[in-house]
Amino acid sequence: MTATVHTVIDSPVGPLTLTAEGGALTGVYFEVHRRRHKLPDLGQAIVGEPVLVEAERQLGEYFAGQRREFDLPLAPRGEAFQHAVWAQLREIPYGATRTYGEIARAIGQPGAAQAVGVANGANPISIIVPCHRVIGADGSLTGYAGGLDRKRLLLELEQPPADEAGRLF
Repeated sequence: MTATVHTVIDSPVGPLTLTAEGGALTGVYFEVHRRRHKLPDLGQAIVGEPVLVEAERQLGEYFAGQRREFDLPLAPRGEAFQHAVWAQLREIPYGATRTYGEIARAIGQPGAAQAVGVANGANPISIIVPCHRVIGADGSLTGYAGGLDRKRLLLELEQPPADEAGRLF
């Protein structure tokens, strides 16, 4: 088994802990993360791990409004249903949202909206696997491991700028 390593980077949503194993990204955790592992479980702190360096670069571009999709090797730990949900999350376009029910229907399990919510909440690769793009059936912002303020900020970041008259560029 390959050892897990981690690094901590600064971001507009606060410090992010990035984890990797075997050349693939396994986690992106907020400093205040509801499901964050204890730091010793994140492996050795390391500088220069190629996938962590590339993840930091791509996240920087995302926060600067220069990147809409991530291109990184990912290896989140989870069960088959979770992986199906997480794969569907990656299909949500930048700036768009989907409901839990829409995700459930997209994976062929229309009655599984609540289970989709649980899998969404267990997503270990925040931002890159865009669980922040999932909203309630009524359009409301619902739970987010990084907190609703961060979810709101990420969704606002992905909206096109408007000029002073309110027109989209």
